[in-house]
Amino acid sequence: MTEHTTPTIAPTRLTGDRTDPDPLADERQALAGSLDYYRHTFALKCAGLDPGQLSQRSVPPSALTLHGLLRHLTGCERWWFRMQFAGEDVPLLYYSDDDPDQDFTDLDGDVDEAFALWHAECERSRQIVAASSMDQTGIRRSTGEPFTLRWLMLRMIGEYARHLGHADLVRERIDGVTGE
Repeated sequence: MTEHTTPTIAPTRLTGDRTDPDPLADERQALAGSLDYYRHTFALKCAGLDPGQLSQRSVPPSALTLHGLLRHLTGCERWWFRMQFAGEDVPLLYYSDDDPDQDFTDLDGDVDEAFALWHAECERSRQIVAASSMDQTGIRRSTGEPFTLRWLMLRMIGEYARHLGHADLVRERIDGVTGE
């Protein structure tokens, strides 16, 4: 009788050319640097995967995928920076009242297009931040309450940090790769 062993895959770690945010930065630089660090980290978590892998669900019945997270974060960038803070009249992305979770559930379309749109929304967000003071306010559509750019930057850092944890687990499930 031979003993059956399951081969183990030696996990690899994601590495990239990210630069830690400057620990001596002023408030604006610290917030913008931290948000960009998390954006770059998300891109690293998706690096090297093909469209099928990016759309691979984590664990049934969850609809969580890296592609879905990409679409969700793209929508968050537009919703918070452009629509609520800057007051731009642009359409919502990956959302409708009939299907509020379509960023995760309707993964039609080209992954390259999704990444291009995410990069464009991040760049527009950076432009809005560069042109605004930390005390400038936007209006929450749900409540009519004002919020500062400072608050928004902290909220988006939290949004990315939360979803980077999800992305870590999804990526590890796909190919065993981990990393910060």
